[in-house]
Amino acid sequence: MNEPQPGQPKRFSVVIIKPSHYDDDGYVIQWLRSPVPANSLAVIYALALDCAQRRVLGDNVEIELHPFDETNTRIRPQDVAALVEGADAGMVMLVGVQSNQFPRALDIAGPLRQRGIMVAIGGFHVSGTLAMLKERDPDVRRAEEMGISLFAGEAEGRRLDQVLLDAAAGELKPLYNFMDDLPDLEGAVTPLLPADRIKRVLGGHTSFDAGRGCPFTCSFCTIINVQGRKSRWRTADDVEHIVRTNLAQGVHSFFITDDNFARNKNWEAIFDRLIYLREVEGFGDIKCSIQVDTGCHRIPNFIDKARRAGAKRIFIGLENINPENLKGARKNQNKITEYRQMLLDWKKTGAIVFCGYILGFPNDTPESILRDVRIIQEELPTDLLEFTCLTPLPGSEDHRNMVNAGMPMDDDLNRFDVNHVTIPHQRMSRDEWESAYMQAWEDYYSDKHIETVLKRCVATGTSPGKTLFYLVWFKGSHAIEGAHPAEGGGFRRKFRRDRRPSMGIEPVWIFYPKYWFETLWKLYKWGSLYTRCYRIMKKAIRETGQAAYTDLAITPVTADETDTRELFQTPEARNFVVQIQRVEKMRSGAAA
Repeated sequence: MNEPQPGQPKRFSVVIIKPSHYDDDGYVIQWLRSPVPANSLAVIYALALDCAQRRVLGDNVEIELHPFDETNTRIRPQDVAALVEGADAGMVMLVGVQSNQFPRALDIAGPLRQRGIMVAIGGFHVSGTLAMLKERDPDVRRAEEMGISLFAGEAEGRRLDQVLLDAAAGELKPLYNFMDDLPDLEGAVTPLLPADRIKRVLGGHTSFDAGRGCPFTCSFCTIINVQGRKSRWRTADDVEHIVRTNLAQGVHSFFITDDNFARNKNWEAIFDRLIYLREVEGFGDIKCSIQVDTGCHRIPNFIDKARRAGAKRIFIGLENINPENLKGARKNQNKITEYRQMLLDWKKTGAIVFCGYILGFPNDTPESILRDVRIIQEELPTDLLEFTCLTPLPGSEDHRNMVNAGMPMDDDLNRFDVNHVTIPHQRMSRDEWESAYMQAWEDYYSDKHIETVLKRCVATGTSPGKTLFYLVWFKGSHAIEGAHPAEGGGFRRKFRRDRRPSMGIEPVWIFYPKYWFETLWKLYKWGSLYTRCYRIMKKAIRETGQAAYTDLAITPVTADETDTRELFQTPEARNFVVQIQRVEKMRSGAAA
């Protein structure tokens, strides 16, 4: 560390890193432009900036902040070390670390700890395993053995002050555990990323959480065990402050990361503020993406106000169309009898609708998966379908139950990204499950269905051009990059030395020719894909303009659908329909 000059303030360097994870070849997944901004990085950076402005380390100490997102920035431990060692003191924070990112986080931390640099790690893996497991997770134990400080819970409420004070004194605690004391968010420091970091994200959008926690009890979910089942919310004033601060630095697009914004008690006040900014103050270019549940259309004014507030991308946890699968995962709030009406209501707003869909529930088979994908294509007006594999994520009830029962799971956390099969299945072999996952992507994003989606967009008033961008992105991410769209980005970057230590560094004469050939081939494939899909879009616009287009998915909902639609003809669906009809009959009788 440098010695401060007499009369000069001391410099305390804080390097804040959101790690990526490794691909199947052992290279860090990184892009020239990444797809999704890291809210955890924004939260911790803003809290650390508040600490710096309040001079929590004393009037003679300048806190220097260096935030990095590894999905769009190369992280070399020696460069990180230089930022700390070039100051008088400092530390490294690895933030928002999910289970699949934990191995990479430890690989970043290892060389730093060898140089005596203080490192702390927090995020869903640390918080989730501490909350749900009786014994330490093996990888978390390894972090402790490396001398890495663990942070569980959330850092609002000036909890970061204590971490920085301990680090400045050279006495970081082994564990900071706030899981039993989750902070209020009303009036708390609001998330922020500097504009130069946001520019590294596709579309130049940033993210913030308007609330945390979820009241539902889905067994595969980690949110409820890390952020709690008692929801906590920011106020409309807080959100307005976030938006105005970003508008001032030229950022107009926002991803609201709430797991379910429809259950945020302040949703209407927040939408009203955004509507005022758009319609009264003239900030009509404000756009946002939100995540909602399948029952949001029943909330009066929710969808209409979302439209006026600039909600252009809607993410919905459809998860499955088999009621028994939903029931087994305690996703009881999802009712397949409401799917079509809910999706049609969103389509009327002109928003692009993304739906999450999980493969690998206990009742799934290769045949049933592909049948269900076909039914969705024909009968549900989804734009984008985002497939994932059912994964016992550490911090979920599913994971805890499997650990307690001694059931087999992959021991490599890097694979726990919901894109890999990590557990056995009672009705499918691993190869069958993986093949069904791959085929689901191929089938849904076939040229024929892309044309159908674009025709529906023209017919319902959704922008076919903007929808085309996402269709190409989703199809190409899977087929060309071999990446999930949520992990895809613009122009894949690989560095020879940034490979997983266990896989070894490739020789120069192998790595570079392979990488450049792969890059040129991918660029050709991307260009060919876009050209082909663009022609499909022009054809769809031309044909839909010549004659009014309609199909099973976008026709209005009718009373006899449960008798005529294939969606409701499986034994599981028929049983569910009977139950729903029985409940509705009882309610009608009680009302009478």
